[in-house]
Amino acid sequence: MSSTGHATLPVPARARRSPALKGRVRVPGDKSVSHRSLIFGALTVGETRISGLLEGEDVLNTAKACAALGADVERVGEGEWRVHGVGVGGLRAPDGVLDFGNAGTGSRLMMGVVAGNPITATFDGDASLRRRPMRRILDPLEKMGVAVVDAADGGRLPLTLKGPQELVPITYESPVASAQIKSAVLLAGLGAPGETTVIEKEASRDHTERMLTHFGAEVTVEPYGEHGRKVTLKGRPELKPAPIRVPADPSSAAFPLVAALIVPGSEVVIEGVMTNPLRTGLFITLKEMGADITFENERVEGGESVADIRVRASALTGVNVPAERAPSMIDEYPVLAVAAAFATGETRMNGLSELRVKESDRLAAVADGLAQAGVAYRIEGDDLIVTGAGAAAGGGTVATHMDHRIAMSFLVMGLATDKPLKVDDISFIATSFPTFLPQMRALGALIDTEAVAG
Repeated sequence: MSSTGHATLPVPARARRSPALKGRVRVPGDKSVSHRSLIFGALTVGETRISGLLEGEDVLNTAKACAALGADVERVGEGEWRVHGVGVGGLRAPDGVLDFGNAGTGSRLMMGVVAGNPITATFDGDASLRRRPMRRILDPLEKMGVAVVDAADGGRLPLTLKGPQELVPITYESPVASAQIKSAVLLAGLGAPGETTVIEKEASRDHTERMLTHFGAEVTVEPYGEHGRKVTLKGRPELKPAPIRVPADPSSAAFPLVAALIVPGSEVVIEGVMTNPLRTGLFITLKEMGADITFENERVEGGESVADIRVRASALTGVNVPAERAPSMIDEYPVLAVAAAFATGETRMNGLSELRVKESDRLAAVADGLAQAGVAYRIEGDDLIVTGAGAAAGGGTVATHMDHRIAMSFLVMGLATDKPLKVDDISFIATSFPTFLPQMRALGALIDTEAVAG
């Protein structure tokens, strides 16, 4: 599989006030589960079949990395993939650099995977990924015996890791609620003797634990404190192939959902969305704001709870969003800020420090976007406060900073602003939601990508 290419020319776009959005849509497969499906498939002995895989650039780069490390990875149809794994500890050293493009999840989880093998591998990515902090992953891996052979300033990409002959199991208390830190340590722990434990004061998304169990590993999860969890993995299991159906991504579903809430007269159904309780913070918050959101046809697919979500345009009211909810909706704050702009009164989003270290400084990028749309806001420490007026002016151009979620959030906003709202680049939307434009347009959204400049 070849190295990923990075977009060079920006693709600007403009969203205009749209008629009522109507219809049904199935957004792409969940990004978190898609990355993990490929990784766990590579760590099994035998063949794993995956359906509904998100075929965005981030996930495709993880597929390339799995292949470079010795797994047989093949696309057999739309969203249908086959992975023939090499087993825990069976990876080979890659011939070249593992290029993850914009994929923070893929790169960080794969560091844990490489740690459990006595091999050396170099990780790199695009300009955005090179800015993101990796020291939080490297610290626990070094405690397990992994050598950081080389790294850019601050432990950033490009960096080279060397896995030890004998990995040391650890008990690690994560400094922040991060599924990526937890997953990297647990994935490394697969290659260590004995038990590896991760303690979180705030529970983060639990897809890794669910998938470890799905593939036959021995995992125990216990409560820790008021909101936390203690996860313990028994090392060196033989993971067995197991089919996976990837549910629709709630982080992607957030965009048509919020669009339907703020465009008058809209009614949209989003099919097969994951409703894992550690991923539903946005839905809970929007319901508190008065959103008309109902879950229909609730079911379980591939170990994850799933539902069709019906959403109708609603009059929203500002709320206080508690900091402990952040791990369950960390990627949805930009589009929640859009919803808050159309609410009446003040919405306070507390404890957003993690937004500063995403694909961009999302807190700053959201604030700048709100300013371009004429929305009143303020930042107090790590809190974002949006003063909604039930409407927004629009008229400006939002700098996306190579961040797919900033681009999509403000295109959604422009569907209901008084004046059109522009974004400077939508090329990075393909990292997580390659069908965003056609699917939104099919619902009735007015988004242009031509004659936008000026």
